[in-house]
Amino acid sequence: MEIQARAKINWTLNVVGRRPDGYHLLDMLMQPLALHDTLLIEPSDGLSLKIDGADGLSANGDNLILRAAKMLQTEAGISSGAAITLTKRIPMGAGLGGGSADAAAALKGLTAFWQLGYDLERLCQIGVRLGADVPFCLHDAPRRAQGIGEILSSIQSRVFPLVLIQPCEALSTKEVFTAYHQASIAPPDTEKAARALAEGNLHSLKAFAGNVLESASIPLRPQIAEAKAALYQSGAAFAQMTGSGSVVFGAYETEQAADRAFEILKTRYSTCIRTATAF
Repeated sequence: MEIQARAKINWTLNVVGRRPDGYHLLDMLMQPLALHDTLLIEPSDGLSLKIDGADGLSANGDNLILRAAKMLQTEAGISSGAAITLTKRIPMGAGLGGGSADAAAALKGLTAFWQLGYDLERLCQIGVRLGADVPFCLHDAPRRAQGIGEILSSIQSRVFPLVLIQPCEALSTKEVFTAYHQASIAPPDTEKAARALAEGNLHSLKAFAGNVLESASIPLRPQIAEAKAALYQSGAAFAQMTGSGSVVFGAYETEQAADRAFEILKTRYSTCIRTATAF
């Protein structure tokens, strides 16, 4: 069995509070991408993971894929095995949700492979214990995510041509949130941004969307601002950092505009990806 694990972007990211346990309460508009990792699941007596395309990524028990598999085994009270091969295409430390997407794909794929019959709601209850973005990745559709990311509601969007740039090393999530709390950053207008997305209007989206963690990250990683400027100079109608970084994406009005921008930017940035939103 082969299953795709889609990357995601944040059109908006706002911090609206904090729980007593330290988790931040968020309000985000997110959309899956055509860019994806692939999981191949094959029969085996035990659980194993092989990774192609990411030398620095652990294939041991701390990997989210194996953690997801073991959670499913425990939930179902089974000892079924699987040999899983991950083909990695989503950059790591990027804010694209690659680890969460892989975990979600493992939950979906193994549920079918082991014939467990779990529905999406039950998988989300398991998935949120692995990471706050896992329920979104399980839904695999444009969503507004609230709470710590587990409260999901449908939003409308269209397919947007994209260019992704990773201009620098990632900051840790802790570093980014520390910088955010030390700054005064204007929040996005999530309601109006959602309407702009539904209309497919990148001009309005630029006026109302935003990622508060981007403003916090730029003083620590000036390359993020430089990449954003480069995307606008290349013709992007909207550009922004996704998640807690470090990838910056540009959305374009046409496929041709995105193609032209990619040809220019790939000579400047070693990690430059031409893709699109998936839905």
